[in-house]
Amino acid sequence: MDAFYASIEQRDFPQYRNKPLAVGGNSQRGVVAAASYEARKFGVYSAMPSRVAARKCPDLIFVKPRFEIYREVSYQIRKVMLEYTDLVEPLSLDEAYLDVTINKMENPSATVIAKEIKEKIKKTTDITASAGVSINKFLAKIASDYRKPNGLFVIKPNQASDFVAQLPIQKFHGIGKKTTEKMHKLNIFSGADLRQIPQEKLIRHFGKVGIYYYHIARGVDERQVKPDRERKSVGAENTFSEDLINEEQMLKQLEIIAQTVWHRMKKIQVSGKTITVKIRLTDFTTFSRSKTLAQPLYDQDELNKTANELLQEQKIEHPVRLLGISVSNLLHTNQNQQLRLDF
Repeated sequence: MDAFYASIEQRDFPQYRNKPLAVGGNSQRGVVAAASYEARKFGVYSAMPSRVAARKCPDLIFVKPRFEIYREVSYQIRKVMLEYTDLVEPLSLDEAYLDVTINKMENPSATVIAKEIKEKIKKTTDITASAGVSINKFLAKIASDYRKPNGLFVIKPNQASDFVAQLPIQKFHGIGKKTTEKMHKLNIFSGADLRQIPQEKLIRHFGKVGIYYYHIARGVDERQVKPDRERKSVGAENTFSEDLINEEQMLKQLEIIAQTVWHRMKKIQVSGKTITVKIRLTDFTTFSRSKTLAQPLYDQDELNKTANELLQEQKIEHPVRLLGISVSNLLHTNQNQQLRLDF
């Protein structure tokens, strides 16, 4: 989807249309969850500190996220996709892989299918999507970003090798800023450069992911579209309007976050063994502490207790701007005892 959260806000509130808009945070605190294309012209992007975004774009409008609405629209989009194939692998609320090799419409053209899905999404939700069409996940993902917004880009099998060769290394999906810098030091600036590096050398410099880099440099990606991606964790976090300066404030806020996490776990009927507390200081230094229990969590009190212990172990000496809790190592409650519910 194109600037998904921001597009929904501009759709629902006419006063935001054609204006630079950021979802999340405010002009002083927090981070940008999504930025409209009008805001992106000023260099405002998701995950940017709100204070930096406001400095780049003085007229930037900040709005609070409405995740229930975003989830509802995401569900509408998913229904459209499932009209064509059951092989839909969601990556987030606004993005998914589809395998249409065999499809419900018996249409031999993936490009025609992508066009139809884009049109139906627009008709159903009144916001736009961009699509990438190719022979594997890696190439389709790259193509989907190529002509945003409202784009449709196709990389055919006989184009794959040349396309990857000319692609700047920072445009490769899965290669972030730090990896890009490391590759530049190795004189790797494009897909063609990456293709010249032996697999053994890539493994030596990047570990096991070097195997992945070796193959995608050749346009090869054997990963299947998996419609039943297993959830890895359940969590929640909060960026505070004012810094937390003592342990009492932190523990109080941590209890509120734990309650949110617990309700989310109950809603999807999972329990978990590993609890992680995330802490971000005012200078954006971020660290976390985790603990794995012998038995899965069975009530909210245990989640609170464990999270508090992890926080207190850290011995925080500076003001805190963000706290978060996540529970991982999940299992469905029907595979174990039921969670204790509040009545």
